[in-house]
Amino acid sequence: MSPWLTVVGIGEDGFKGLGRNARHALLRATRIIGAQRQLDLLPVCIRGARELWPSPFSLEPVLASRGEPLCVLASGDPMFYGVGASLARQVAADELLILPAPSSVSLAAARLGWPLQDVVTLSVVARPLAALNAHLASGVRLLVLSNDGRSPALIASLLVESGFGPSRLSVFEHLGGAGERRIDGLAGDWQHASVADLNVVAIDCVANIHAPRLSRLAGLPDSAFKHDGQLTKRDVRAMTLARLAPMPGELLWDVGAGSGSIGIEWMRTHPSCRAVAIEADDGRQGLIEHNRDALGVPGLQLVRGKAPEALHGLEAPDAIFIGGGVTRDGVLDTCWQQLRPGGRLVANAVTLQSEMALMNWRDKHGGELTRIHVAQAQPLGAFDTWRQALPITLLDVVKPL
Repeated sequence: MSPWLTVVGIGEDGFKGLGRNARHALLRATRIIGAQRQLDLLPVCIRGARELWPSPFSLEPVLASRGEPLCVLASGDPMFYGVGASLARQVAADELLILPAPSSVSLAAARLGWPLQDVVTLSVVARPLAALNAHLASGVRLLVLSNDGRSPALIASLLVESGFGPSRLSVFEHLGGAGERRIDGLAGDWQHASVADLNVVAIDCVANIHAPRLSRLAGLPDSAFKHDGQLTKRDVRAMTLARLAPMPGELLWDVGAGSGSIGIEWMRTHPSCRAVAIEADDGRQGLIEHNRDALGVPGLQLVRGKAPEALHGLEAPDAIFIGGGVTRDGVLDTCWQQLRPGGRLVANAVTLQSEMALMNWRDKHGGELTRIHVAQAQPLGAFDTWRQALPITLLDVVKPL
């Protein structure tokens, strides 16, 4: 079957910037769907009926026209945060032809002289700005697709709040077109409340001397989290996450989440990792919401309730961490039933009762028990001594395939 649907990436230079195949596709199309700005770039020689995307956005006008010679317009590269990716999930590959133009990030990298393979590319188009926090580190270069003309100022404010006020910003408006403009400055001195809606922000990250060092590896400092005392401490957290072994695309249930530290660090290991935090306490729910934004994983899902009741109806996880409630009737059993085959269950216990629950569970289902003792050197008069934290018993078990 020859493609009936062609997705044409179009830049700010309009029809004249398109290649021969893209021009021919537009000339043959009976209908052309796109945003008003994109449709306005077409000359009068294009005879196909021009149609705006519906609001709210839907692919239905395209999918309902299967077999009709149809063109969809997209900005730049349709497969880079564009409609091409959405259509490719719905239309067979032999029915779809995608003709990309240079993406805005490719043009920005060219203007800056930044090797694109060394740059982190992100989008805040209809996405939480807080996701940028996970990528901030001195020396990192970011190219960010803006949501609108206010995005650069909001990004500058976020950088200042996160300790990256010295970072260098370059904002590119209308890249590739006659109205292209570049605005440079420091995040801490940014004076432009609004720019053109169509813009890309380049960030050369520089931390100030007080910015916290937040590694992507497990075991962030306890001070990185707001908490009420219910927090899986740094060393135990690192050991716990090592056993949970997050992999790209996997889903974690963080049961009895407290401050959400395990779920947050799970998601920080890879952009595609997902987590659900289950927490019944109102105050701790607020702490989780603060921590997930501050540490750059606003996509962490918060379920307000108590296990096991709150677990019903959730997507089956690839891994489960139980930080509290192992003695509650049904918690371990429900988690085990819902865990995917081959998934990992890790539970921590502090009290004798919860430790006994884990030991009984191990006797039925197998797994490993580990006792963790952590001590810190602290003053004792004119000398120092070891202050022992409460020992932690950790259960690690893999569900059979």
